[in-house]
Amino acid sequence: MVEDMKGKIRVFCRIRPLNKSEEARGSQFVVGCPDEYSVTVGCARGLKEFQFDRIFNSTSSQEEIFEDTSRLIQSAVDGYNVCIFAYGQTGSGKTFTMIGDKELKSPGVMPRAFNRIFHIVEENKTKFDFKVSVYMLELYNERLLDLFVNPNEAFSKKIEIKKDKKGLVFVQGAETKEAASAEMLFALFKQGCMNRHIAPTKMNVESSRSHLIIGVTIESTNLTNGSVTYGKLSLVDLAGSERAAKTGAKDEQLKEANSINKSLSALSDVIFALSTGQSFIPYRNNKLTQLMQDSLGGNAKTLMFVNISPADYNAEETVISLT
Repeated sequence: MVEDMKGKIRVFCRIRPLNKSEEARGSQFVVGCPDEYSVTVGCARGLKEFQFDRIFNSTSSQEEIFEDTSRLIQSAVDGYNVCIFAYGQTGSGKTFTMIGDKELKSPGVMPRAFNRIFHIVEENKTKFDFKVSVYMLELYNERLLDLFVNPNEAFSKKIEIKKDKKGLVFVQGAETKEAASAEMLFALFKQGCMNRHIAPTKMNVESSRSHLIIGVTIESTNLTNGSVTYGKLSLVDLAGSERAAKTGAKDEQLKEANSINKSLSALSDVIFALSTGQSFIPYRNNKLTQLMQDSLGGNAKTLMFVNISPADYNAEETVISLT
């Protein structure tokens, strides 16, 4: 009930600290948060202010970020569809928010969510029998690729987005693997990450050129009456949104950038249509929104992290992301 009262779609904004290249450039901090719901950006056209459900400043920890998120994991186990995703320009801290640092000294939303799922499973094992399974895909240049198979094989494999009788989206042709523990789920996740498309851009040395989509399905059988519920947690690390001129993208990378921007714009159209209560939601405009359809509308619960850089050098992109 508490989660329902908070609304179907929540948007959190996270401001990262200045990074080394911004400090080396002598960048100034132009982002402020007057309170926990407002963020301001000083740009060429004056001071702009935006309101969100929650603002996390540059000193917020990964624990704080996950605190409000963890209750949504409970909703997924309870049979709801939940979608958590990170949006923002390249280098704004999306992957850090969603996955964490390389050594996982500061794990992000995904590893914490895996732990939380199995913590809830453990707590309820006398009342329910649980089955947790996962698929892992990337959307690259408008093609869906299965990250659980060898990259060469993935390109020749046909994957289709379908809906079952209950309206649940499933991915025909993609490998789904069962996980019996958080460690196993994380090992599968690491295996999938090794097959992902990454290319350097001027904005970021390890820039993700694709959207990463993880679908964790939780099937629970009530041991008293035998009833079965299905919940799905979609965890999405979106590719960076930015102008090609800023990143120095050429040829193949330019094609990638155009494809990324097209899918992000389709996603923002869907979010806008849902949040303004429109009767028609344009899910079919892109594979990304088709894939996330059952986790965005209806009874689903959506949490979006808008990640921003605080530097004057990125002020324009920051304003675009927040808008």
